[in-house]
Amino acid sequence: MKKKLLGLVMCVAMGSTLFAGCGNNGKTSTSATKEIYFLNFKPEIAQVYDNIAKDYEKEKGVKVKVVTAASGTYETTLKSEIAKSDAPTIFQINGPVGYQNWKDYTLDLKDTKLYSYLTDKSLAVKNGDGVYGIPYAIEGYGIIYNEAIMKKYFALTDKAVSINSTTEITNYDTLKKVVEDMTKHKDQLGIKGVFASTSLKSGEQWRWQTHLANLPFYYEFKENTKYDNTILAGLAADKIDFKYANNYKNIFDLYINNSSTDKKLLGSKSVDDSMADFALGNAAMVQNGNWAWNQIKGVSGNKVQESDIKFLPIYTGVAGEEKQGLCIGTENFFAINSKVSKEKQDESIAFLEWLFSSDTGKKYVTKDLGFIAPFNTFSDSEKPSDPLAKEILSWNSKGGNNVSWTFASFPSENFKNAFGDALLEYSQGNKSWDDVVKTVKDSWQTEKANKK
Repeated sequence: MKKKLLGLVMCVAMGSTLFAGCGNNGKTSTSATKEIYFLNFKPEIAQVYDNIAKDYEKEKGVKVKVVTAASGTYETTLKSEIAKSDAPTIFQINGPVGYQNWKDYTLDLKDTKLYSYLTDKSLAVKNGDGVYGIPYAIEGYGIIYNEAIMKKYFALTDKAVSINSTTEITNYDTLKKVVEDMTKHKDQLGIKGVFASTSLKSGEQWRWQTHLANLPFYYEFKENTKYDNTILAGLAADKIDFKYANNYKNIFDLYINNSSTDKKLLGSKSVDDSMADFALGNAAMVQNGNWAWNQIKGVSGNKVQESDIKFLPIYTGVAGEEKQGLCIGTENFFAINSKVSKEKQDESIAFLEWLFSSDTGKKYVTKDLGFIAPFNTFSDSEKPSDPLAKEILSWNSKGGNNVSWTFASFPSENFKNAFGDALLEYSQGNKSWDDVVKTVKDSWQTEKANKK
């Protein structure tokens, strides 16, 4: 009895962790579990990351706390979370612009396996000899179309165009003729509009003030031969001409005038509404990226067959666009918080390396996240097989004609939001196109000045 009592006293005296071990057959207390914190950028894949975290904890004994910022609020959320004692250990930056905002919090990753895995190391965010952002996916966007509806249109005996397939659409003029004729035949085609709803609800405008806006600025900055790429030219531009504003207007007008929703009501529409329009067969086309596959297949009552989902470039009427491809690049880069302990840094790096090199992790990356990962750890059979990812790989293999992601040079979220809000007022008839152009040019100049 004395020996048992003495043993109990020793357990109490040696502290709570050992006490748990004494009273739990030597099992480690969950309070001693290592934990890292990942702040996720994309709400549409939040559940997948939650599942990944559970499997990683089972396999490695390290808890991954996943927090997902609401759509359009990532920078604000990161500013709030990074100041806390329990700050994110893994976060995301949007290329060179994001690095400038967060360079005091980014760890140099040049000596990590994760960096060594990159097939194209020029994609990383660098400063001098340091590597501070690792791209985790190649993505692309354009006009997604439903081939079944398009075939139905091209089979019409009274169609207004001489072409017979969507692959023959290689410029804006042809696209416009097809779209406007499809609108005239929308009852025969069983659609509410050619294009899915243009989502202009606050916080849901990113497809227009970022992705679509990429094209006119890509072409404008491409003409600046002083810089090697359009992002650097954009970062150096204190003012913009918005030279290709009318090209932007061409395609935007085509969207809102041939939409499944009246253009005056677009301020109430979200991206989810838009993707539902497409998935349910109410629209033949929708502008979005390869990440939209998860949304399309997840819509209850989805009518679009996997084999019918294709991509078309976003044509705007620029000279020589017949050779233009999709908008392909990478916006988001993983960064490791340089302010947290070395242990948390190492555990965070280990998690990302596991995600992109282990069998379990790679399966999640290709099957559930749908990433086209730019790492040499993936064999051909391990690359994404969903229809939109296949389309990106196909267009990317053509090489040289894809539009690079220039929106990484946009000066701020305020600029993009001012752009998006002006588009809403334009679609509702409350602003002229000249007003939109002035807003965009003025906002760029103001936001650039504010950064100095």
